[in-house]
Amino acid sequence: MALDQTDRRILTVLQRKGRISNADLSEQVNLSPSACHRRVQRLEADGYIRDYVALLDPRKIGVSTTVFVEITLQAQADEVLDAFEKAVSRIPDVLECHLMAGTADYILKVVAESTEDFARIHRQHLSRLPAVAQMQSSFALRTVFKTTALPV
Repeated sequence: MALDQTDRRILTVLQRKGRISNADLSEQVNLSPSACHRRVQRLEADGYIRDYVALLDPRKIGVSTTVFVEITLQAQADEVLDAFEKAVSRIPDVLECHLMAGTADYILKVVAESTEDFARIHRQHLSRLPAVAQMQSSFALRTVFKTTALPV
């Protein structure tokens, strides 16, 4: 199914306000409530809308330190990549893991309470990941811009 302009408006609003009522959403996208509801259901069924989540404030829950970790593996064979990906997916402090093109094989986004907490995460989890040849960590000083909204 191709997205039309109305679908795109619905997705844009839902990315900003996932808990908006159907009545308010239908008003914002200029549709009847029943037509809007059908479209949202279709967008969900077709996988455009994957999930609804609550975005938490990292400072309020005590994980205000963000660290980006570049990892280079000893080899790039499928079994090595699979073992690494399986192991890293079990670390609760890792929010994102991306297979990269370039100097590093992976980049991780890790959250921690502090630099001391990151040292614990590094010691207990990251240093034990399989087939790691090199690891470089960069601490974010300040988040200038952050969004979860995709351009639609």
